[in-house]
Amino acid sequence: MTFEEIKALDEQYVMHSYGRFQVAIDHGKGATLWDVNGREYIDFTSGIGVCSLGYADEGWQKAIAAQTAKLGHISNLFYTEPYAKAAQKLCTRTGMSNAMFANSGAEANEAMIKLARKYSYDKYGKGRGTVITLHNSFHGRTITTLAATGQDKFHDYFFPFTEGFRYADANNLDSVEEVAGHDVCAVMMELVQGEGGVLPLDEKFVQDVADLCKKRDWLLLIDEVQTGVGRTGTLFAFQQYGIEPDVVSFAKGIAGGLPFGGVMANEKCRNVFTPGTHGTTFGGNPVSAAAACYVLDTIDEDLLKQVKEKGAYIRAAVEEMDLPCLGQVRGLGMMLGVEIKGEKTNRELAAALIDNGLLCLTAGPGLRFLPPLVITREEIDKGLAILRGTLSQFKGV
Repeated sequence: MTFEEIKALDEQYVMHSYGRFQVAIDHGKGATLWDVNGREYIDFTSGIGVCSLGYADEGWQKAIAAQTAKLGHISNLFYTEPYAKAAQKLCTRTGMSNAMFANSGAEANEAMIKLARKYSYDKYGKGRGTVITLHNSFHGRTITTLAATGQDKFHDYFFPFTEGFRYADANNLDSVEEVAGHDVCAVMMELVQGEGGVLPLDEKFVQDVADLCKKRDWLLLIDEVQTGVGRTGTLFAFQQYGIEPDVVSFAKGIAGGLPFGGVMANEKCRNVFTPGTHGTTFGGNPVSAAAACYVLDTIDEDLLKQVKEKGAYIRAAVEEMDLPCLGQVRGLGMMLGVEIKGEKTNRELAAALIDNGLLCLTAGPGLRFLPPLVITREEIDKGLAILRGTLSQFKGV
């Protein structure tokens, strides 16, 4: 189909909850994509951090095909090998105690919130279910995870929102203590606020919050939906912060392109969920779990080292461009955000880059780069050349 034919179908039959860029992607290889007209693009998005191994990875394809030939789905009422192996790989490499699986980041965060509230209910009874989150956070699109999100722009339209959330300032322990009370059961944080603008939290702040949680028997909930699975240069970002979370959520890159997510709990929380207290029909799906096993095996220490090196290379290259429309570069590993200066919005700059063959994202008021973890140096250089050539025409402040 042509782009115009695809767009016409979209206009007629699809709910318009997304503002799409004017491109229809057809196929890809590595970190390079082609649209339906055969035009090439360098991908600095990986499907919003999902396609961790890029496109058309042969081992990933084989893992999925082999599992589909055996069993596509059976439900969590029965044991299957792939989800059990995925849980083992996650816990062995993180020091967490056990895991459960869902289908998306929002579902994983919902499960994490439910686990925290049940932990508190089991131990203290009713009246202790409030979760503290941070201003500028983003935790999902369900009613509850929107309520958990610390951005006012997400708190419209869908009233009434779920109760039981209060918001503190990032990197300000006093602010956390100010909104605390006898009704708090947990603190929930992204270690790098992704949708908020790619804002890494200060290590000391995170460690102080972890200490406060231990002191008050609040659960420390770490949202690793975007930062997890190698994105920041370690398998999970919390491994760079010197903390031991009670519960960690994950999704996006875990299955390399298939819907998959979940939570890991520490020993204290391993038995909070009991049969019937939480579930999801497709959670732990054998095909997605098989893909996750392949992804986890592929993201070894050597690849994680490369993620740090390539992330540092991209960051230094953007900083050296000294373009008037770009400001500070921040992030961890290959999760990078760039401030925007001047009259053009981040959306306008992203559209110009896409027109010239570089797919990128926006986050907060800036640009966001989440390349596939396997992107080659040649692909990086092609993308950076497009970035420089395109944005050099735009003025700054």
